[in-house]
Amino acid sequence: MAAILAADVAGYSRLVSADETDALARLATLRRDIIEPNIAGYSGRLFKIMGDGFLAEFSSAVQAFSCALAIQAETDAVASDFDETKKMQLRIGIHVGDVMVEGEDLMGDGVNIAARLESIAAVGGISISRAVHDQVRDRIKVEFDDKGEVTLKNIARPVQVFALAGANSAAPVNMTPAALALPDKPSIAVLPFQNMSGDPEQEYFADGIVEDIITALSRFKSLFVIARNSSFTYKGEAVDIKRVGRELGVRYVLEGSIRKIGARIRVTGQLVDTSTGGHIWADKFDRELDDIFVLQDEITEKVAAVIEPNITRAEIDRAARPRPDNLTAYDYYLRALPRYYSMTEEGFTEALQLCSRALEIDPRYSAAVRLAADMHGLRPAQGWSKDVRLDYADAMRFGRRALEIDDADPDTLAMFGRGTAAFTNDYDTAKEMVDRAVELNPNSARAWSERGWTYRYMKKADEAFISFERAIRLSPVDPKLYDTLTGVASTLIMLSRDDEAAARARRALALNPRFTSAHRCLAAALAYLGRGAEAKEAATALLEIEPSFRINAWANYGGQWQGQRFLDGLRLAGLPE
Repeated sequence: MAAILAADVAGYSRLVSADETDALARLATLRRDIIEPNIAGYSGRLFKIMGDGFLAEFSSAVQAFSCALAIQAETDAVASDFDETKKMQLRIGIHVGDVMVEGEDLMGDGVNIAARLESIAAVGGISISRAVHDQVRDRIKVEFDDKGEVTLKNIARPVQVFALAGANSAAPVNMTPAALALPDKPSIAVLPFQNMSGDPEQEYFADGIVEDIITALSRFKSLFVIARNSSFTYKGEAVDIKRVGRELGVRYVLEGSIRKIGARIRVTGQLVDTSTGGHIWADKFDRELDDIFVLQDEITEKVAAVIEPNITRAEIDRAARPRPDNLTAYDYYLRALPRYYSMTEEGFTEALQLCSRALEIDPRYSAAVRLAADMHGLRPAQGWSKDVRLDYADAMRFGRRALEIDDADPDTLAMFGRGTAAFTNDYDTAKEMVDRAVELNPNSARAWSERGWTYRYMKKADEAFISFERAIRLSPVDPKLYDTLTGVASTLIMLSRDDEAAARARRALALNPRFTSAHRCLAAALAYLGRGAEAKEAATALLEIEPSFRINAWANYGGQWQGQRFLDGLRLAGLPE
């Protein structure tokens, strides 16, 4: 696939008849001073010259059309010094399509259609096919005339043609594509990975990985992901990341490379902020090249799973910077997140207020609804609830509202499934929801973690453990990893693997020292290990955060699912009855 620009000089035979020497000299000057510099400037390649005409190849329609605008504007400026009978003006046609390489030449429908479009273009004008129009209409601020479907010579099917409005209307101000507005959620483009091995076979492997990563990221409804057809217009091009951000309207770009080294293959990837050019994440994967499809799936899973939490962190950092007063719902949601992660009563109060402001702007902003549901469900567990039953009711109310907004969102399904299991004991419904969530997005660490908790509430320890471990493997740096680790610890206590449970609980507390559920797990596990002093220390730490904690109250409204062994462990640790 390539964007082909075809051009020739309108009325060149007439100009030659009038003054052959002058016409040849002016054509040579046109090529040297305008045509060739602009083709090079827009990363194109001049691959054929035919008398007064030429053909050039570009990686994207935007580049080809921008180049055509520049050439026509500069040619028109030079032509203004001559009267109408002596002006040297161009007609240009552009098409995106399949081409075949034959030496240094290109052949195929992409070339043929571009040449036919050039032949029907107005003097000083540009004619493009619909394939080109679809890619440039929202990126370059010019007007087009729709000429309808046109039958072109020697082309089997009619082609829908668009012409630049006003044959001589190109002006330098339009030569640079307008920057697209950023969507109201994190946006990312995955560029084609570079094949560094020199092995053409690896080209298909590289493209396959990129296509799979795009598909995997598209399952995260929190992300706006550019489609493969747009991303691949940059294939084989040394790109300027900031330019890609402007042309595609994305804040983040994932780029990478593939290199084959003997029987091993190395894949590198880096996530870049297009506004600053700074790297947010980078990693490499070295694997044996045994089963190329298994390897492709493994790399896709690892990359896709780690991108979403890293983008979330970058977005939170961005939201913390000084901003104008006219904040969007998304801005308020981002500002609520660090207050939520602080796991303090004051932080939750502020986060709920910010969620409320987000929902005033956009009542259907599901991320803010989910966050509000999560906090209402956590407040009793942290000992901050003034009315436990009301908080649980609000958690379910916000959860149902999130489902009404989008009942196919994996994170919403997983969160509500967990809440259903915890607060209503309707395990059949809960199981159906969390299973569907991981089916919709098998790369979502959040969905797998919520599935783990749901199965833990159901006292299905083996399945819970598998889900938690999958979540950790998918996103070992997830902002809510402490919650997943606590789930593992709770499951291990159920399985009487108390030493492992204590280790996981300590890891959770290292990430979030104020997470009361982790303190409970640590206290119970240490008590069963006979480490009384340490168990008492853990119990004291819990009571410092939640002075009102009592085992019976906890068992009545939030601990039934823990099982008798967990509750007895809390008693052994010396926590008040």
